[in-house]
Amino acid sequence: MPSTPGIVLVLTCEEDATANLVIAELNARGARMARVDTADIGPGLSFAAHAGAGMPAWAGWLRTPSRHIPIEDVRSVYYRRPSLWRFNHLDPQAAEFARAEARHGLKGMLAALPVCRYVNHPHSVDRAEVKPVQLQIAADVGFEVPATLITNDRTAVAVFAAEHGPIVYKSMRGVPAAPGGQVGAIWAQRIDPADVDDSLAVTAHLFQAEVPKTADARVTVVAGQVFAQKITTPDGALDWRRGDWDHLCHTPIDVPAAVAAAARAYLDRLGLVFGCFDFALQETPGSVRWTFLECNPNGQWGWLPDAPAIAAAFADTLLEGSTT
Repeated sequence: MPSTPGIVLVLTCEEDATANLVIAELNARGARMARVDTADIGPGLSFAAHAGAGMPAWAGWLRTPSRHIPIEDVRSVYYRRPSLWRFNHLDPQAAEFARAEARHGLKGMLAALPVCRYVNHPHSVDRAEVKPVQLQIAADVGFEVPATLITNDRTAVAVFAAEHGPIVYKSMRGVPAAPGGQVGAIWAQRIDPADVDDSLAVTAHLFQAEVPKTADARVTVVAGQVFAQKITTPDGALDWRRGDWDHLCHTPIDVPAAVAAAARAYLDRLGLVFGCFDFALQETPGSVRWTFLECNPNGQWGWLPDAPAIAAAFADTLLEGSTT
């Protein structure tokens, strides 16, 4: 008798349109699936996990108001976008302690399941989100990478701009949510070196030579499968993310074999199954030059025209793990 397929555990927040596409595909295939937001720890999420004393792997349960999930039955984890730890009812010191304990205890246990396929493993995601790591590995696997400077010294910026200008500024991690929960963003923006002052010394800043692009490409890779769209904006914006996404123009594009091979090598180097790559394209008659900008190990893709095919690739990958 064949064994019962394991559970696909989806770790994400309540409002996640991208994860919803994968969940719908899993449900359509009759998969055993459970959705959990680890930030619900407390009355909305309880758990108990046991190991040791002859028990070689974590076993136990997760419990939500609607589900009882045996930990030992989890065979695949889609680590998507759990909410930030809350603990707002505690004083600041106690809240920080609770966050650390939850991160190491609950998240740590869910990252240590021995017979499990992660898309992607949370530890791999943490490393892959670091911009200097991204750029170094991108160069190592053969991508063309713009000249880049990370500094807190204004003189270094002036020297860099003189050699590589025009230059752009990019944030390395994004803007934290405001106390009321509002989320902001800092888009890529052109920089006049004359406007850089001594306030630069406060923290690290990332500058790059501006790529004279004609379009962008979003390349989504899931377990080796490559999906690609060329993106153009009505106004030729430096950063297409800052405008009205309804006015973006998407066109399927063939990815050169060398670029696809480098993308797969990049994911392998970082222990990732999935990644969203952004490239600047410089199109000339008969050729297209691809320049690596970044790879988001937990990027969104639900707005892309090929989202149904990407969701199917996710489901294939997660269900492959669930049968191991």
